Amino acid sequence: MVSAPSARSARSARSAPAVFAPWSPGFAADPYPAYAELRARGRALWFEPSRQWLIPHHADVSALLRDRRLGRTYLHRFTHEEFGRTPPPPGHEPFHVLNDNGLLDLEAPRHTRIRRLVSKAFTPRRVEQLRPYVEQLAADLVAGLVADGGGDLVARVAEPLPVAVIAQMLGIPESDRGMLRPWSADICGMYELNPPQETADRAVRASLEFSAYLRELIAARRKDPGTDLISGLIAAHDEGERLTEQEMISTAVLLLNAGHEATVNSTGNAWWALFRHPGQLAALRSGAASLSTAVEELLRYDSPLHLFERWVLEDIEVGGVRIPRGSEVALLFGSANRDPAVFAEPDTLDLNRAENPHVSLGGGIHYCLGAPLARIELAASFGQLLRRAPGLRLAAEPRWKDGFVIRGLRELLVEL
Repeated sequence: MVSAPSARSARSARSAPAVFAPWSPGFAADPYPAYAELRARGRALWFEPSRQWLIPHHADVSALLRDRRLGRTYLHRFTHEEFGRTPPPPGHEPFHVLNDNGLLDLEAPRHTRIRRLVSKAFTPRRVEQLRPYVEQLAADLVAGLVADGGGDLVARVAEPLPVAVIAQMLGIPESDRGMLRPWSADICGMYELNPPQETADRAVRASLEFSAYLRELIAARRKDPGTDLISGLIAAHDEGERLTEQEMISTAVLLLNAGHEATVNSTGNAWWALFRHPGQLAALRSGAASLSTAVEELLRYDSPLHLFERWVLEDIEVGGVRIPRGSEVALLFGSANRDPAVFAEPDTLDLNRAENPHVSLGGGIHYCLGAPLARIELAASFGQLLRRAPGLRLAAEPRWKDGFVIRGLRELLVEL
């Protein structure tokens, strides 16, 4: 059973226009004209194919991220049946055990406890200690790209950097790191709208394999602790409370999935934007635009995450539309980041944009835990490319990955 609009909400709601076509490759390549039409049509729009309420305006997205009447889960308050939802298929259980015990899909009080414990291990000091490693790795990756006269910027720089950094932080041996990216990609496929069965099968298999690997790694660190984050998660405690083994596994997987997917897509999307705005790229290369300000604008201009789902735990109203308990809202980050009510000339890339309250890294209690590390990684790779490859240019029109929720390029071919 899946909730539909109530009679009252349906009378006052509008449906999403046909231009919102999330399974269309053309839409994924450029969703922004459709977002403009969504914003013009209303503040809460019913999208029948995914049975969700689309929320396209920045003010509403920002407010609902912080509204405790909504949650990433409902199971802390209701059963599936009480909430009017059908439980997931039993065959999907390995994915849900892994996903549903991570910070991103928990609410208080478990979220509060786990985030407090994780924060004791994932400290600003630990992140800052990674900076030399990040900068050296970025330098090595860019040097290899330059030596070859170019190549695929996604595969050569954007992907290996964050995967290696998270693996280094977790203490995963270099010989095992090649498994991480495929596992993460398969798991993240489940975050797209209405994923097909074959996607679910891959996600389940990756969940089982990744969990088994981490279980062995945790057992090894219990016997022989190190300075890595896994050892820190094992040691983290607060008033006698500790993380369970499943919570540690889910936390480690979340750090990899959320951390590297965001950085990979942000890097590729940003360079594609810069190549299409040569004046802005020239300003960045000359120092007329600061790198830190530019990173925030590039995150806004082409967000790596375009949709964030929340369950409605109590009736709410958005723009005069009643959204009943049991509904699901889709917060459209990509649309919010182009909202002219908040951003002057939102479709213009302005690397010197001073006021930039983008929502690319979330908000509220689910604000990205790894945001400081992501910014270090982006600054490192951009800095190295700007210094070592001043003549970097596009070699071919890029190809986009399937899906638009986690939106990024399949490849970005460049030359010097």
